[in-house]
Amino acid sequence: MRHARGYRRLNRTHEHRKALFANMAGSLIEHEQIKTTLPKAKELRPIMEKLITLGKRGDLHARRQADAQLKQDEYVTKLFAVLGPRYKDRQGGYVRIMRAGFRYGDMAPMAIIEFVDRDIDAKGAGDKARVAAEEVAEN
Repeated sequence: MRHARGYRRLNRTHEHRKALFANMAGSLIEHEQIKTTLPKAKELRPIMEKLITLGKRGDLHARRQADAQLKQDEYVTKLFAVLGPRYKDRQGGYVRIMRAGFRYGDMAPMAIIEFVDRDIDAKGAGDKARVAAEEVAEN
């Protein structure tokens, strides 16, 4: 029986899972919408809810806790400068998961995970800025 099994292991070690969710949380903060498998999305949701709550708190201890989990300063900065104030009046439910069919190769159930009041222009904006900076550096 499956009693007291609190999370999905996703066929990964603890360290691999921790790195996976740090990267996925960072990508979600950067793009505000990502497509992934349904089990990964369901595991990412409580992690993101807790990070947004830290962003709403906004004190130094919350910033250090978020920095320990996210590993990159640019994501922590956006979390506290943009996302925390955006969801200041919301009591929870910052992230939505929508099913997106099945992946062609292995029929894995796919899902789109996004922020509830997301910025439409944020998706891919960081990638476009990086490409533009690389083109300027080449010329």
